[in-house]
Amino acid sequence: MKKYFPFCLLLFIISTGFAQSKIWSAAKANDWYKKQSWLVGADFLPSTAINQLDMWQAETFDAKTIDKELGWAAAIGMNVMRVYLHDLAWKADAAGFKKRMNSFLTIAAKHKIKILFCIFDDCWNPEPATGKQPDPKPGVHNSGWVRSPGMSVHNDSTQWAYLQKYVTDILNSFKNDKRILMWDLYNEPANSGYGITSLPLLKKVFQWAWAVRPSQPLTAGVWFMDFPVVNAYQLQHSDVITFHNYEDTVSMKKAIDSLQKIGRPVICTEYMARSNKSKFETHLPILKRYNVGAINWGLVSGKSNTIFPWGSKEGSPEPNPWFHDIFRKDGTPYDVRETQLIKQLSER
Repeated sequence: MKKYFPFCLLLFIISTGFAQSKIWSAAKANDWYKKQSWLVGADFLPSTAINQLDMWQAETFDAKTIDKELGWAAAIGMNVMRVYLHDLAWKADAAGFKKRMNSFLTIAAKHKIKILFCIFDDCWNPEPATGKQPDPKPGVHNSGWVRSPGMSVHNDSTQWAYLQKYVTDILNSFKNDKRILMWDLYNEPANSGYGITSLPLLKKVFQWAWAVRPSQPLTAGVWFMDFPVVNAYQLQHSDVITFHNYEDTVSMKKAIDSLQKIGRPVICTEYMARSNKSKFETHLPILKRYNVGAINWGLVSGKSNTIFPWGSKEGSPEPNPWFHDIFRKDGTPYDVRETQLIKQLSER
């Protein structure tokens, strides 16, 4: 099981200081955060998509479903969505990909939802391919999610020239777009057994982003303890601190307490796994009390199968409770008490 970060290593990390780079000052980051409403939202994939390529390719970009589902999110007070991009969607059709990003941002803005785009990702299936994506494996959590870049590119720095062009093009195209809240440069570096081998690409994506230096803040969220040098780099080079935590309230509170000592805004960009003691009713009031942004995994039950827990087997029946997600495909809440709580806390 993943060991989501309680941040016991923070004293070391803080003592090493922040790097001299194009990172925002703590004062600038805090001034930016004061201008935001309390951030509450979800990691978003439309229910009709199995992965990032399914979401962004021209043949399967589903503006109608995106509009409908973001409307459900807005109706319960959500004001931010974290959304994954994919390098192969850009490589196959850069102009079309950016056009669809713009269409997505227009839909989100209509619902008064800002977007946190995530660029790289070390999680799940190792070798993505463009074209028709696989059908979901019934009962299997995230059976079709794909890494970005794929493992063969991740492990071969001679192929990174196109990644630099991708990152530079996307950031230059949207660097002053007020519909974008932040850029999450790299999701869970070192996952999928990569370990320390993800550090060079993590460093590169920050360098490429600094060369553009978008007007929006840059981040890469810390998530586990096994590679402190990776954690230290993320924390020392992010304008705004982000983290993942799918554990109980004690772990969440420890994470918040330690991360807020850095003196920058703190946003939780993944939480809420009901059978893992990470729930809206227990965690959302804590995040609100400490003014920590709250972005849970999953909005609408769909092809990603994230209502099922990590490690679920093919053919598993619908779990009770659901692991992630808030709404059924028809827009009814999985648990109306949760949606009422989200709306209540977001309106205060």
